[in-house]
Amino acid sequence: MKILLDTHILIWLHVAQKKLSQKALEYLQNPKHDFFYSPVNIWETQIKHSAHPEAFTISGEDLYYLCNQANISCLPIKSEHAITLKTLSYSENAPRPHKDPFDRMLICQAKTENMCLLTHDSLIPYYNEPCVVPV
Repeated sequence: MKILLDTHILIWLHVAQKKLSQKALEYLQNPKHDFFYSPVNIWETQIKHSAHPEAFTISGEDLYYLCNQANISCLPIKSEHAITLKTLSYSENAPRPHKDPFDRMLICQAKTENMCLLTHDSLIPYYNEPCVVPV
């Protein structure tokens, strides 16, 4: 199975493995899975680090380096991924709006590429996309 990692899963994998759920660890430790990161992860991390370096200590550059050291493949961004945004719909039953454009792009990448998106974000499953794997 090809799995795109959401940003917080990717960061936790490298610097805070204790935060990963048992379900996430089962996916991450399965040798039959191929794992990917996206430039979206790097971009999101760099923006958060630049805005609050004291609270968000890992930079996009750090994450990029760690992904490459771990031999995690990069899934490039394609125009088709952006076009897939028009197919997403967010459930009216969600507890609150989901305002994260990075998450929407990751969903679109996973959906377009027939991959799974491994996430711990409680709002992402409200897109009701079969590619979303909540852990």
